Amino acid sequence: MALKNEGNDKRQSVRITSRLLLGHRKTTPEKFKAIKEDCDNGISMYNRKELADIQVYVGAQAALSRLQSKDRDLAAFLQHLDGKLNLLLKKIDSSPSLLDKLILQRINIGGHGLAYWTDENHKNGELIELHMIMPSDNSYINCFGEVVDCWKEKDESGQEVFRVSVKYVLIMEHDREMLIQYNFKQQSLALQRRRLDQES
Repeated sequence: MALKNEGNDKRQSVRITSRLLLGHRKTTPEKFKAIKEDCDNGISMYNRKELADIQVYVGAQAALSRLQSKDRDLAAFLQHLDGKLNLLLKKIDSSPSLLDKLILQRINIGGHGLAYWTDENHKNGELIELHMIMPSDNSYINCFGEVVDCWKEKDESGQEVFRVSVKYVLIMEHDREMLIQYNFKQQSLALQRRRLDQES
């Protein structure tokens, strides 16, 4: 049993830096406690009304992605319709949505936690709600983490930003496994690219 846990720990420790759609926001201990209690009682954290917009978006993108391989023209047409519908909905309801918080950005990710770069300073121990969309298949992950470190550094453009390190404190095991599989796939693709570069 110890060997199995050790192997799982090694798999979770694999980290890569990638670009994903990421949304993050501070949350209160009270909100976190309520969601955790629901999860402990068998209620999925995905059964929250506030996640409806993002789940509809992810479902539509996943369906369009599958359709793309069968009928590119139809997929492109439906993608345009989806965009127009989203614009119309924004005009009808201008209240902020979780979708507005999702930004394609660089993150360092693993099975235990992640790090992201932001303009906002964080304190150790703060609770963060995270929303991620995996680019490979438009899978959506919602989880919670705790800030374990935050420091200033310069980004690729030379701007000073905060690098925030977060460990997961509430994540579904299926979602953790999805992150681990994504990391291994990205590592494999990187090795293939290196081999091709060496051969040419």
